Amino acid sequence: MRIALLAAASIALAGAAQAATDPARMSDIVKTLASDPFEGRAPGSPGEAKTIEYLTSRFKALGLEPAGEKGSYIQDVALLKTQVQGPGAFSFDVKGAKTPLAFGKEVAGITLLPVDHVTIHNAPLVFVGYGVTAPERGWDDFKGYDLKGKVAVILINDPDFEAMPGEAVAGKFGGQAMAYYGRWTYKYDEAIRRGAIAALIVHETPGAGYGWSTVIAPGGEGFDIVRADPAKERLQLQAWISRDAAVALFKQAGLDFEALKTSARSADFKPVELAGATFSADYGLTYSQVMSHNVIGKLTGKGHPDESVMFAAHWDAYGIGAPDAQGRTIRRGAADDGTGVAGVMELARQFKAAPRTDRSLYFGVWTAEERGLLGSEYYGVHPTVSLNKMVANLTMDTLQTAGPSKDVVLVGYGQSELDDRLAAAAKVQGRTVTPDAHPEKGLAFRADHFSLAKHGVPALLLMGLGGGPDLVAGGREAGDKWVNDFTANCYHKACDDWSADWDLRGAAADVDLLYAIGRDLADSRAWPTWTAGSEFKAIRDKSAGERN
Repeated sequence: MRIALLAAASIALAGAAQAATDPARMSDIVKTLASDPFEGRAPGSPGEAKTIEYLTSRFKALGLEPAGEKGSYIQDVALLKTQVQGPGAFSFDVKGAKTPLAFGKEVAGITLLPVDHVTIHNAPLVFVGYGVTAPERGWDDFKGYDLKGKVAVILINDPDFEAMPGEAVAGKFGGQAMAYYGRWTYKYDEAIRRGAIAALIVHETPGAGYGWSTVIAPGGEGFDIVRADPAKERLQLQAWISRDAAVALFKQAGLDFEALKTSARSADFKPVELAGATFSADYGLTYSQVMSHNVIGKLTGKGHPDESVMFAAHWDAYGIGAPDAQGRTIRRGAADDGTGVAGVMELARQFKAAPRTDRSLYFGVWTAEERGLLGSEYYGVHPTVSLNKMVANLTMDTLQTAGPSKDVVLVGYGQSELDDRLAAAAKVQGRTVTPDAHPEKGLAFRADHFSLAKHGVPALLLMGLGGGPDLVAGGREAGDKWVNDFTANCYHKACDDWSADWDLRGAAADVDLLYAIGRDLADSRAWPTWTAGSEFKAIRDKSAGERN
C-alpha cells in the first residue's frame, strides 16, 4: 500500500493543479435538477423523462461519447415494483400455541417476486446467528446446515459488533465498523443461497443503525431489478421482527435469546432449530414493471481503451409525496444527489478540456438508488464495459453544502489502496482524510459504489453524511451541525431543495480530489487492490489474469 501511496503522491500534484471544479456551475446544475418541472425525479414518472432528456443533452453538449446501449447514452433498467396488500396474517406457532404478529408493529417485510399471493404455512424456524459465511475470516455460521423449506432467524450487524474485550471474535469483522456481512441485504441473499424460503432479521436499533420506523417505511412496498429467474434469487418473504417478538418467541421455545446472541459470537456456533416452532404468513401482493434508465457517457482512452476509470452518482430522488408541514409535496433531492450529478458533469467537462487520458473514462448517472441501489445493481449485472478491467469506481453521494473544509470525510475507510491516493491528493490541497464518524451504520454499503464493489471493482465513496467535516468557518462543530440538521430535517424530504445560500466550495474541492485520483489512475499502469481481509478482495483476485 505504501508503494501505491508514493505513486499517487508523485502524480496527484499535477492532477490537483489542473482541476478547477466550478461551484457556480455545480449550483446551476443542482438548481435545474431540483426545479418544479423535474417533479422530484422519481423513476418511471414524468419527472424521469425530463431528467433523462436533460442528462443526455448535457452529456452530448460536453462532448462525451455514448456508452449506454445501442449506440446511445441510455441503458434501459427494467424495475419490478411490489406492494403487500392489507395487513395480511403473520404468526408464530410454538407447540400448538399460536402468536399473531401485527404487520408494521412486530413484523415488517416485503416480497420481491412477481406473484399475486404469498402463503407460508408452518415453516420450521432456525436461528442462524449472524447468518455469515466469511472464509477469509475463518467464519461460517451455517456449518453445512440446509435451510431448504425453512425460515432463518438472523441477528443484525456482524459477529463482533457487541464483542467484549478479550473475546476471540473482537476485531475480526472490524469492531464497531459494520462489515458487508452486517448488512441486511447480505443476510437475505445468504439465506436464499442456503435454501431458505424466508428470513426474519431481529431488529435492534444500535446494530441496524436506524430505528423501527425506517424498517417499516414505506409499508410493504418493494423494488428490484427484473430478474430472469427471480425465484432463485429472492425469498418469498424478507422481513424484520421486533426484538420483543424475538425474545418472546425464543422464550416460548425454551431458549434464551441473549445467551444465544452470545454464543453466535463464537466461530464454533452452529444453527439452532427452534424445536416445535414454526412461522406462517398469508397475504396478497400486487406487482408491476417500471422501465427506468441509467445514463452513461465516456471518453475513450488513447492507449488502453479497454481499461477504465468510472465516476458516478445517482439522478433519482423521491418524487411527489404527501404535503409536509409547509405544504411542500416535491421531494427534490437537491443535495441528495443533485450535488453528485453536478460533480459528474464537472468532471466530464474538465476531462474533455484536458489532454486525452491513456485509459478510458466513464461517467455514470444511475437510476433507483433510493429504491435499493437498483440502477447501479443493474449495471453491475449488465455492464457496458469490462468490470474486470475497471481500475476504480469513484462515487459521489450528497456532497456537503457548508463551505470549505480542512478535511475530507471518507466513508468505508480502510477497504482499499484508493485511500492512500485520496490522502495524497488531499495533502496537495492542504487537507487531511477523516474516516466516517459512524462506521457502525454501514454507509459504505448504502451507496451505488457498492454495486460495483460486489463485482470486485475497487471503489471510493465521498458522502457528506459520513460525518461532519472540519469546516474552515466553525470547525468540526459547525460541520456536525450541518450533517445533523440535514439528516434530521431534509434527508429524503421536501426540505432537500436548492438554496442560494449554499456554499459549494467544499463540494468543488472534493470533486477536485476525484479528478486528481482519476487522472493519476487513467494515465498509469496501476491497478489498485482491496486490502487484505476485505470482503471484495477474493472476488477481484479471481480476474487477476485479465489485468496482467
